Amino acid sequence: LQYGIVLDAGSSHTAMFVYKWPADKENNTGVVSEHSMCDVEGPGISSYSFNPPAAGTSLVHCLNQALRDVPKEKHVGTPLYLGATAGMRLLNITDRQASDAVLSTVAATLKSYPFDFRGAKVLSGEEEGVFGWVTANYLLENFIKRGWLGEWIQPQKKTLGAMDFGGASTQITFETRDTIEDPRNEVMLKLYGQAYKVYTHSFLCYGRDQVLKRLLSKLLQQAESYQATIRHPCWPTGYHKSLSLSSIYDSPCTEKERPSLALNTTITVVGSGNGSLCTLHVSKLFDFTTCSFSHCSFDGIFQPEVSGNFIAFSAFFYTVDFIQTVMGIPVHLPSDLKDAAKTICATSWNELLQKAPKMEKRLPDYCAVSTFVYLLTTKGYNFNNHSFPNIAFQKKAGETSIGWALGYMLNLTNMIPAEKPSSHKSILYNYWVILILLFVVTTLTSLVTAVCLLRRSKSSAI
Repeated sequence: LQYGIVLDAGSSHTAMFVYKWPADKENNTGVVSEHSMCDVEGPGISSYSFNPPAAGTSLVHCLNQALRDVPKEKHVGTPLYLGATAGMRLLNITDRQASDAVLSTVAATLKSYPFDFRGAKVLSGEEEGVFGWVTANYLLENFIKRGWLGEWIQPQKKTLGAMDFGGASTQITFETRDTIEDPRNEVMLKLYGQAYKVYTHSFLCYGRDQVLKRLLSKLLQQAESYQATIRHPCWPTGYHKSLSLSSIYDSPCTEKERPSLALNTTITVVGSGNGSLCTLHVSKLFDFTTCSFSHCSFDGIFQPEVSGNFIAFSAFFYTVDFIQTVMGIPVHLPSDLKDAAKTICATSWNELLQKAPKMEKRLPDYCAVSTFVYLLTTKGYNFNNHSFPNIAFQKKAGETSIGWALGYMLNLTNMIPAEKPSSHKSILYNYWVILILLFVVTTLTSLVTAVCLLRRSKSSAI
């Protein structure tokens, strides 16, 4: 086996994935699988802007696990990558020097391990979207797969669209035959000899954590003058929390709305559990009014009509999973998602705690996030009663997590060739030939033996 390691440095946390594949099948498909994974304790690396060395130190526990998970004799030949996403993109906007310092200290930590370090970089939103799309379709064998005789087969299946919902950004990526009117949204890929025209867009500041900050900022703007206590329609009744303004306005996503108050000012936010009012405030996070193209999603961004099946992962999955498993509400249509959000918003803090006591940290935000997912998929991406059921909310495909990390590694190790692999048969094919020959020989031998025995019995009877 060969191994590869990717660290997914997201805005809210970092995860390490160890992948494995048979060494003699590097350019094959359907053979890379997730060997193990490790969640890094603490926040995302962008949170260490004031203490960059701590960003590298935070990874040590998981990197030590990788030393155990990858056989020692394979360490030197195992590629190691780190990809940072929207959290570091935001830090890069606000403080380029701090962003560079965090990346360099992280790289220094990674280089100190005996793996084949291949680099630490900040991914663009489009790269994040496309690599997620590659991962999903690779795992589901939509590009190419082995036939039962070991031959290459290009399935006559359409690719799946991919929707990712992280902490600081959200991405939508899908294959389309429509004209992509904005060239910034078009990516042409050639995988296994097949050309794909893919639409992709990444919405920075539309990830879960940034949406919640922006929502708080909008609520503060509603008050014409400073108030020590504000009501939050998306928080459950019976829940309240004291917040410093610095926790809301510490991001480029909210800094333009920053009030003329000291950032150490504290406010008390009290939940009022009003689903209709919550929907009204969340909808104000989108701009549906401007569009200079024939079709737009929101904020003036071109988007062709969604088509085919989609897979929605990351916070999309966690949100719908909460609705279905904790709240006990099935989600099949947009109206189900809308009604579920209203139900969550109307549920008191004590009731929510009784339903999910281990999820206390994220519980207050499920009303807002469920409402946001409903508005994003329906009003934003324009899924309707016909297309919404084509979305599968999944965390994994088989035993492998869906996200950009696997697609990133496959791309950087050139494990998905642009040209179609040669039509040679694999070792498996030779085994089949031998088995078939053995079967034929055994069958013929049995027939000859049976005929001989039959003749003997007839001659002895005479």
